Amino acid sequence: MTDMPSPGPVPPPESARRPVIAWALWDWGSAAFNAVVTTFVFSTYLASSLFVDPAVRAAANGNADDPALVRALADNASAVGVALMIAGIVVALVAPVLGQRSDGTGRRKLWLGVNTGVVVLAMAAMVFVEGTPGYLVLGATLLAVGNVFFEFASVNYYAMLTQVSTRENIGRVSGFGWGMGYVGGIVLLLLLLVLFIQSFGDPDAGGLLAVTEEGGLNIRLAVLASALWYAVFAIPVLLRVPEIPAQDRQVRVGFLRSYVVLWGTLRSLWRDSRQVLLFLAASALFRDGLAGVFTFGAIIAAQVFGFTSTEVLYFAVAANLVAGVSTFVAGRLDDRFGPKRVILASLASLIVLGTVLLFIGTSQTGFWIVGLGLGAFVGPVQSASRSFLARVAPEGREGEIFGLYATTGRAVSFLAPGLFALFVGVTGDTRLGILGIVLILAAGLLLLLPVKAKGAVIR
Repeated sequence: MTDMPSPGPVPPPESARRPVIAWALWDWGSAAFNAVVTTFVFSTYLASSLFVDPAVRAAANGNADDPALVRALADNASAVGVALMIAGIVVALVAPVLGQRSDGTGRRKLWLGVNTGVVVLAMAAMVFVEGTPGYLVLGATLLAVGNVFFEFASVNYYAMLTQVSTRENIGRVSGFGWGMGYVGGIVLLLLLLVLFIQSFGDPDAGGLLAVTEEGGLNIRLAVLASALWYAVFAIPVLLRVPEIPAQDRQVRVGFLRSYVVLWGTLRSLWRDSRQVLLFLAASALFRDGLAGVFTFGAIIAAQVFGFTSTEVLYFAVAANLVAGVSTFVAGRLDDRFGPKRVILASLASLIVLGTVLLFIGTSQTGFWIVGLGLGAFVGPVQSASRSFLARVAPEGREGEIFGLYATTGRAVSFLAPGLFALFVGVTGDTRLGILGIVLILAAGLLLLLPVKAKGAVIR
């Protein structure tokens, strides 16, 4: 199998489209976690001045450039990075075994439902994270727990891509799902903005519901509403997409023994399908960089460019719109030119734009232009990476392969948050955290260059 254009797919019948739509609605609903919790609302809330010692805020007396205040805000941003780093370590240790076992038992949908449910509960619990310094650790812990179980859910969800697509349209289906996620993010963020966050005449209350901003209550209720959104749109995939049959394996093994099976899989890939391992390594790096772009982009917007919470959400809506359109288009380019070309072109663009971000001062207009440009290329990389791996995964072993995909990504997921925290901690300048993210993206691009799209063999 080569990274060459595929023939145009025959349009599927209506009965074949229904599972695709049901599957893609999970992506639509997952915007509640990706856009609201990890990127634009809750993580930014944790990094805000609400979680700074009141004495430091009082001493700053409204001066956003006060050194003590700037340092305290940077420490909050670092705390978010540390929480995500710990979550990444947990995912790296457990994800491949969970994917392997869901393949073997034929229970992908069951574990998708269980892990999604835990994410929803973690999001709902964020309503208790009051905007005071004493609740920062609780907020960061819930953020980490949500990230762990979201990754576990994604392993099974990604593996189901081959259950709703063919080799001819897999790029388009993957792009459709990822694009649905961005569109879902737009709709949800607009609802949250109107109902909970945008001030309509009352400076102390947010949204049409006039929820008080004291203790961040309007933000906390927005996250609670997002948890309900996610729960509702996660249901169709559990009802409409057929389950895979259990694999006929000679020996059923316990959880710990599954690591022995995993080691055998890695040895087999090293012996017979080394290109797949190389792709997993490359994608681990550049996907970590992508996560950094969105996770810390909103924090940079707020702390460096002076965006208010409302302005961050306006930017989020625009970024999701741009990302959604570009991902839909990229899905077609994926099927025509191959996923590797889509990934390489997008990564190169991200590196250039990320570097430009260092030289635009504090211009909000400049950030809008560069930030929306970054958003246009993040989605295509993610969608094409999912498509690339689904194309080369052996039938019936997709969960195991995507488990490795999650693990290799999380095995180095401390890099982007860690380098972000390092650059910010050493310099005291939140903007310079982008340097770490650009370095990670560049390393991933270089490692991807020699990769060929050859089907995996697992003996």
